Order: sequence, then structure tokens, then C-alpha cells
Amino acid sequence: MKQYIVDAFTSKPFSGNPAAICVMENWPSGEFMMKLAMENNLSETAFIVKEAAGYHLRWFTPATEVELCGHATLASSFVILNFYEPDSEMVQFNTLSGILTIRRKDNLFEMNFPTYELREIPVTDAMERAFGVRPIKAVLGLDLVCIFESEDQVRTMQPDQALLTQIDGRIQNATARGKETDCVSRSFCPKLGIAEDPVCGSAHCQIADYWSKELGKKQIYAYQASKRGGYLYCRPEENNRITISGDAALVAVTEIVAAL
Repeated sequence: MKQYIVDAFTSKPFSGNPAAICVMENWPSGEFMMKLAMENNLSETAFIVKEAAGYHLRWFTPATEVELCGHATLASSFVILNFYEPDSEMVQFNTLSGILTIRRKDNLFEMNFPTYELREIPVTDAMERAFGVRPIKAVLGLDLVCIFESEDQVRTMQPDQALLTQIDGRIQNATARGKETDCVSRSFCPKLGIAEDPVCGSAHCQIADYWSKELGKKQIYAYQASKRGGYLYCRPEENNRITISGDAALVAVTEIVAAL
């Protein structure tokens, strides 16, 4: 079984968010996919099988299968459009979040994702203890998005992972207005077995949607301020959808020989 390591939301290897992409003829067991994701120990390992209805894509963290992953979808489209369908400019994946369409435009891969209704919730002392800084606002959709007063607060915070697991939301996001980009964010995912996701595409279905409304902008240029860092180009669309684009860089191609 071929496995590709691709760094997403970057043009430089060893930055952005790494994903392992496995392209297979048939589905292995769920146990095998979970154990390989644990072995890779990346925020996501993606598994792809070409079926009669097209490519079927699934994502696994080291702890669980998830219903949506942005960077591993970008990395998957990079692999399919470069190694399996090099004459195509578009690929569709059947996923737990429905049909996802990704188009290649110059060096970027443009993904069309769902957005989620965001409702404002009270800022709590528990949030302040977990992040180490008190948010000025909090909204909750699929994930928690906490808004902070400054970019510096987001960049330098050292959250308590155990306390983060006690707060609502699959992922706990910290975001603020950026100095050079529209927004700067970090994404913490202890409930999914990931301390910090280097660049989280699915989180920006909410982060970019929030800042688009807050700033009155039709396009959001976002930066994720993890140690690896990465840039996302986001454009909210009609019908509760958002386009998220980014570059990708190939790091390795390997052969998985282990089996269960």
C-alpha cells in the first residue's frame, strides 16, 4: 500500500501541516486504519479507495475517526491530482461530510467545505484558566472559537491541555485580528488526541466565517501561528459553504508492508 507524506498549507517541506495519505484498492479493517494512524502519530492519516461512485475518503487522528479534515483533504487532492489523475484539474471525495470538491488553481488547491452556525456563548473563568488568557468573546459551532484581544496573546499562550478537554467543542480555537493577515489563530485538539494541530483547515470553516462577518470582508487571508505555521485563503460562499485554498509540498513516498 502506497503512503504519501504531504505538508499542507505551505509550499515548503517541513512546514504547514503534515498528513499521511494512503491510496488503496480495497478497504482494510477499521482496526488497521486506526493502528496505522497511531503509528504515524500525525494529526491525520487519510485513507482513499476509488469506488464505483468515485473516490471515498476517510480521516483518522491517532485517537479516532473524524467527520471533516481540511489539511488532509488538501493533501489527498495533491496526491490524486499529481499521481493518479494528473490530467485533471478537479477531484471529488465522498466523505462523512458529504461530497467535497477540490479544484487545482495554479499552485493552490481550492476546497469547498460546509460552514457551521456559530452562536455566542458566555466567556467563562474555565476558558481563562484553560487558555491562560481571558478571551474577549466566545462562539460555539462544531468547535469552540475564542477571540482574544491581540495577536501576541494567541501566539504566546500555553494552554492547559487537561483543562481544554473540559470545555465544549471538538477543537478549541484561539484567534485574533492579525497584523499582516486578516486573522491569526491556533487550534488545540486534546479531545482528538492532538495537543495542537499545526494548520487546521476545518477549523477555518468557523474562524474565517466569523472574521468575514466581523470585518465585512468577502475574502479572509489567515495565518495559523503554530511552530510550523501555514497560510489559508478563505472565501465564504452562498448556501452555508466556504472555499478554503492552500498549497502543498511532498515530503515522502513509502510502501506500507504491515498488515493485520
